[in-house]
This record gives sequence, structure tokens and C-alpha cells, in this order.
Amino acid sequence: MLRFFEDRLKRAALEVQEYVRLVGAAFHAAFTRPVYRYDIAEQFDAIGVQSLTVVLLTGFFTGAVLALQSGLTLDQFGARPVVGRLVSASMIKELGPVLTGLMLCGRVGSGIAAELGSMAVTDQINALRALGTDPIRKLVVPRMFAGIIMAPVLTVIADFVGVVGGWIVARYQLQVATGLYWSSLLQALYMQDVWMGLVKPFILGFVIVSVACHVGLRTTGGTQGVGISTTKAVVVGSVGVIAMDFFVTRIMFSLLY
Repeated sequence: MLRFFEDRLKRAALEVQEYVRLVGAAFHAAFTRPVYRYDIAEQFDAIGVQSLTVVLLTGFFTGAVLALQSGLTLDQFGARPVVGRLVSASMIKELGPVLTGLMLCGRVGSGIAAELGSMAVTDQINALRALGTDPIRKLVVPRMFAGIIMAPVLTVIADFVGVVGGWIVARYQLQVATGLYWSSLLQALYMQDVWMGLVKPFILGFVIVSVACHVGLRTTGGTQGVGISTTKAVVVGSVGVIAMDFFVTRIMFSLLY
């Protein structure tokens, strides 16, 4: 039993070491030449534009159900008119960044792990090295650029759509006047909340893409290994999103509030 736990700890330490090495190499490659601009633009489309539909649907229905649930609860205290305040604070500070991150982890993280994992088991990664191309510079850096930049953009879109979804429910289901909803929303929106909602997606996007690239590049075992890596990328990425959300929230509370 002791040997089993010792082996597990060694493997975990090795994974962390290799992950840190990958991140360090990616940051070094990001600020040196050559830069694969076409690959970066392609990943902006794959990670950002093609994720727009799932982010729009997630944000809209999250804001709608949040308004519906909170409105019914606020009725007990006669505070139904402040439903906009609750929707805006919840979406912008917490639910928008986290749910967008989880959606990106399921769609983008799994795709990156499957793509890089397939390249690894078919020796395409070794072929790139044989041709004198750095796989990290060619494969990892464009995805990291796209993930870090597009995650905040998608989060802002999810926040806006969520607030609109909350307004639709508040107006037509809860019978809250439109002006009252938006004035309540704006009164509760502070710059500290906006900063927290904007800083989180940069970090979460980095975590999602870096974890997926690490898992994909270390894939072994043929097609079965690709499936295992895809599952691992989604699980580890999702846990990483929730864990980093806690730590970033704790740090920003101490700095901003």
C-alpha cells in the first residue's frame, strides 16, 4: 500500500514538473521569433468564434434562471424590484467567468487534447522536430494566445447576454418594470466588480489551454490513449477553473475591497 501511494506521488510530481516546463517554454517562445501568425489567427477562430454559440446559450439561460429563482426568493422580503442588482452582481463577478470557463474547457480543452494527442500517437510531433520546427512554438503558443485573449471576450458576451436574459424574465415573468430593472442593475455595479469579472477570464483561459496542451502532448497508447487524454483534459481543466476561481477571488478581494 505504501509503495502504491509513493508511486502515485512520484507520478503527480512528474506531471507538475512537466507542466511547469511546458509553460516556461511556451512563454519563452511567445516572445521570441519566429511567430506563426497564421496559426494564431486560426486558433482565434477555433477557440473564440466557434465557441460563441455555446457561450451565448449558456449565458442567456443562466441569467434567465437566476432572475427567476432570485425573484421568487426576493418576494418573501418584498424586494422583487432589486432582482437586477442580484443578476448583475452574480453574472459579472462569478457566474459569467466560471461558466464560460467550464464551457470552454468542455469544448476547447477536449478538442485541443484530442488533436495534440492524435498528433503525438501518430508521431507527427516527432516529425515536426525532425523538420526543425519547435512543436511548442508551432502548436502550443498559438492556442495559448487565443485562449488568454478570447476567454475574456467570450465572458463579456456571456455577461451581457445573461443580463438581457434576466431582464426578459424580470419583465415578462416577474412583472418588474424595465427602467426599474436597469436602474437597479447599474446602482449595484461597482468598478471593483467589473475588474474582478475581467481579470478572472485571462487566468482561466490560460489554465484551460495550458492544461489541455500538456495532457495532449503527453498522450501515449494509441487511440485509447487519446480518449483517456481527452477525458483527463476536461476533468483536470474543470477542477483547475474552479480552484483558480477561488484563489483569484480571494486575492482580488484583499486587493480591491
